[in-house]
Amino acid sequence: MLEQYDTFKPVLWDDEAVCLLDQRLLPQQHQYLYCRSVAEVAQAIRDMVVRGAPAIGITAAYGVALAARQRYAESATNWRDNIEADLQQLEGARPTAINLHWAIARMRDRLAGLDGDPFEVLLQEARAIHEEDIAANLKMGKFGASLIVPGSSVLTHCNAGALATGGHGTALGVIRSARADGKLATVYADETRPWLQGARLTAWELLQDQIPVTLVAEGAAAWLMQQGKVQWVIVGSDRIVANGDVANKIGTYSLAVLARQHGVKFMVAAPTSTIDMAVAEGGAIPIEQRDPAELLACGGQRVAAEGATAWNPVFDVTPAQLVDAIVTERGIIERPDSAKLARHMGQHR
Repeated sequence: MLEQYDTFKPVLWDDEAVCLLDQRLLPQQHQYLYCRSVAEVAQAIRDMVVRGAPAIGITAAYGVALAARQRYAESATNWRDNIEADLQQLEGARPTAINLHWAIARMRDRLAGLDGDPFEVLLQEARAIHEEDIAANLKMGKFGASLIVPGSSVLTHCNAGALATGGHGTALGVIRSARADGKLATVYADETRPWLQGARLTAWELLQDQIPVTLVAEGAAAWLMQQGKVQWVIVGSDRIVANGDVANKIGTYSLAVLARQHGVKFMVAAPTSTIDMAVAEGGAIPIEQRDPAELLACGGQRVAAEGATAWNPVFDVTPAQLVDAIVTERGIIERPDSAKLARHMGQHR
């Protein structure tokens, strides 16, 4: 039975800095970046040193604790006024991942009413967010695995594993749990252009846990499904809105369309902190646009013809109608819609 996740840690606190496993360097280098200021934490989030909605939220929470220590050291009387600029700097680092805003809102609530040095209280809150995320991933892994028939093969996109969370993972948490239950025949991973998270991160991460993985180009997914080689597509999410629409790494929507065409089930695994009930439908989700150079080059080497331009949205939105199941730490939402999301989110209020 899986009770904890400790193979590697993407986010750490070492009493002096927020320590981030630099995911830009994997799999060739296993190196931590030490962020000793709020500006460095925000830059690391923007530069995708750390990525994945839950991991970004955890990193930001530790960043708030770091800010509180620095601001209190500067002024024991004015630290509260000064820290708001730090919170806004962190919030602006990535617009689509709702866990970033959720984590900062939770830390801001914890700030309210604090007297004296706020550092230890905020550090404990950040640690609680981190620990709660791992526990949520373990729960959703078991829920998601319960939907998978023994002997199934699955396809995943981008990286929604321990690297993108506090540990264990969302989509890869389901895959890990299904593997532990002896249900999986094969795991396929999209390479995921332009950052190659599937090739660099998901393949590396699964192999750390001795889970065999077969890499495919995104363009091969339709043929893979047509050949009957996949029974489930399992992905994570950066934001799920009130009607069940799902924002995730660009390419997720096309996989959902292909899955429906070929009779393949489509699962989204994400903690309830990723569900944004304040946004009614997917068209209102802000979609981050990144530097076209990321698409025009690969590994720092230009591959596109000189003079070509690029459109580089980081995420797309999959309509709820194409989702067979959303899995959270609270359970399974089959064929999600507004009423089901509302009931699910109201269970623990």
